[in-house]
Amino acid sequence: MNNFAKRIVFGLIYVALVVSSSILGPAYFYALFFVFMIFCVYEFIKIIQLKSVYPYILAVTAFSLAVISNNNLIVFKDNFSEKIIISIFTLLLFFTFITALVSSRKIAIQYIGRIFLSLIYIIVPFSLLIKIPYLNYEGTFDISIILGIFILIWCNDVFAFLIGKNFGKHKLIERVSPNKTIEGFLGGFIFTFIGGYFVSKYCMSLNPIHWFTIAIIVSVFGVLGDLIESMFKRQAKLKDSSNFIPGHGGFLDRLDSIIFATPFIYIYLFLTT
Repeated sequence: MNNFAKRIVFGLIYVALVVSSSILGPAYFYALFFVFMIFCVYEFIKIIQLKSVYPYILAVTAFSLAVISNNNLIVFKDNFSEKIIISIFTLLLFFTFITALVSSRKIAIQYIGRIFLSLIYIIVPFSLLIKIPYLNYEGTFDISIILGIFILIWCNDVFAFLIGKNFGKHKLIERVSPNKTIEGFLGGFIFTFIGGYFVSKYCMSLNPIHWFTIAIIVSVFGVLGDLIESMFKRQAKLKDSSNFIPGHGGFLDRLDSIIFATPFIYIYLFLTT
């Protein structure tokens, strides 16, 4: 099986996993993206050469607290549960600083910086991603929202690749990603915007204006996410984040667009729904 065939086969498996986990319900959805997050953390800390268990501890804690928040497992008045969540997470970050302080590391600042980079770049987006299906007007788990977002992500990735490969002549940011072109970016943007129209017809939990806005966010910040991951890999002199997914590289290579776009989608929906 050649590389292109592997890319198609494992791409379809990835799509099937996302769709089936969403349809089966929150528990399966959480489980799938928890696994995705752990693999992405593993790949990223290897890229930035960080030897620490703290990113894993932060990842498990942040993800667990997001699940608890979604399912209202802690019920108090006056948003007390949110205060508990913020307090626990803040204490965990505090102990990260203490660990660096009492250690004999001469590069404590870089050590802490890399942990926070892992937190901001990988852990926070995954923790917000599992909250997005609840950002409808009823506040209940809604698969149409998350599937609609992933359809737009896939639409942007596919058409940016196809148009860039066949018609791309002008490089987007060549020093970071030589294969990305302006034509590919514009093609992905146009077709994702069109995709937003069709998604709005079938996913009516959000109105068309929301879907068109999300399409713009996906097109712009999805590409930025791809470029940022390419920057990290280029600095580490790596082609792929790992070889876990044949034809695609690593989990981070496959999920870089949604990882970077998620915080902006979450903020937009949180403020407008």
